[in-house]
Amino acid sequence: MRRILLPALFLTPALLFVFTFFVVPVILTGVFSFTSMSTSTGIRGGRYVLAGETITELKDQDFPSEVLEVLNATRYVVSEEALSAAEAAGAEPALIAEMRGKLLGSQFESQRALESRIKELDNRPRSTRTLKTVAAVFETSIRGVAFESEEALLQALSGLNLALSPEQERAVARASYTGWVWTLENFRRLLTTPSQFRVLTNTLMYVFCTLTLFNAGFALVLAVTTFYLPTQQANFFRAVWLLPRITPSVIYVLLWKWFAWDNGFLSAVLGAFGVPIRNWMLDTPGNAWLFVILINGFIGASMGMIIFTSAMRAIPKPILYASEVDGASRWQQIRLILLPQLKWPILFITSYQTLSLLTSFEQILLATDGGPGSTTEVWALQAYHVALSNYAGNLQYGYGAALALVLVVVGMSLSLLYLRIFNFDQLVQRPRIEM
Repeated sequence: MRRILLPALFLTPALLFVFTFFVVPVILTGVFSFTSMSTSTGIRGGRYVLAGETITELKDQDFPSEVLEVLNATRYVVSEEALSAAEAAGAEPALIAEMRGKLLGSQFESQRALESRIKELDNRPRSTRTLKTVAAVFETSIRGVAFESEEALLQALSGLNLALSPEQERAVARASYTGWVWTLENFRRLLTTPSQFRVLTNTLMYVFCTLTLFNAGFALVLAVTTFYLPTQQANFFRAVWLLPRITPSVIYVLLWKWFAWDNGFLSAVLGAFGVPIRNWMLDTPGNAWLFVILINGFIGASMGMIIFTSAMRAIPKPILYASEVDGASRWQQIRLILLPQLKWPILFITSYQTLSLLTSFEQILLATDGGPGSTTEVWALQAYHVALSNYAGNLQYGYGAALALVLVVVGMSLSLLYLRIFNFDQLVQRPRIEM
């Protein structure tokens, strides 16, 4: 029993950490992706407001024009509530009593019509300002009024004598609701927005080029090269290639910007040879992609270099010595001894760095912010712009969550594909020599 409880006790903090910071965010992302949450709706339940957009939406649904006119109109109704409000606003009690006796329940199409009728009363206000103040109290319109519940909205609609059908009442309530709702609109938008295909293409190109050229490819070259160097020299070169990873992102990207700006190092050097000064990072889409891949690639290559170096150092030295005795060249050692032993580390780096690149946007945000235009806008950066930071100011949490959920699904699918390509089942089998 102790053998079971003790490992479980040590694993509990790690499991809680994984559940809290990995599992729960993924679940919440999946939940939010099926909602219309945004800054305009809030994250709580909304209220019901008949705004101009509501009238337009109902008009697009072929609502009767006479109904829309009533919903959009402002009327003046003499009611007990309005009379009490007028008395509280300073109207004379004699005027209130006369209006109660002669005008109670009357409706007027405009404030001017109500004012004209009040002027005919015996106790009419003596000044025009008082008359307008009293008449304004009787304004009745449900447009712009915030109702806390659907029932309150429907009750106000019934007071307008519109004779709406139950379907029409639900349509008005649905169009006027300002809160979020459960919806599949986010995913329909993903599939139908023309610019989304370009963002997908950008993401695939960014992940493929950075992964193959640097995170796995150049990292393997660095590891093999330093493997054959003397120990001190190899350690020096590895330390140099670790600098991009350990340097704060803002400083690291600023150094690249200084290198590529129109008043930076590159322009200063090339300008001496008559090359026009320009911003080499943002002047063309090709240059922007070149710098994006270089900036991220130099960071990713260092991790692969460390992993591959550690794996090569674990290879028994007698195997290499024996190959040299047999006359094997360096290239033959790399191709026939080192690379076959690195299958597991290559699988790990490929899987890990793919997931990392799919979700990374920090360096792109700092370097180009998706520019020029939206040339370097990748999927993760778009999710950030949509959900957390955009020029329009309306942050779309639901749509951003849908974008993030797609990344989760794509990442898991690619991981399973890598396990199949690298024959994971065979990698985890016990070596035959130990059986």
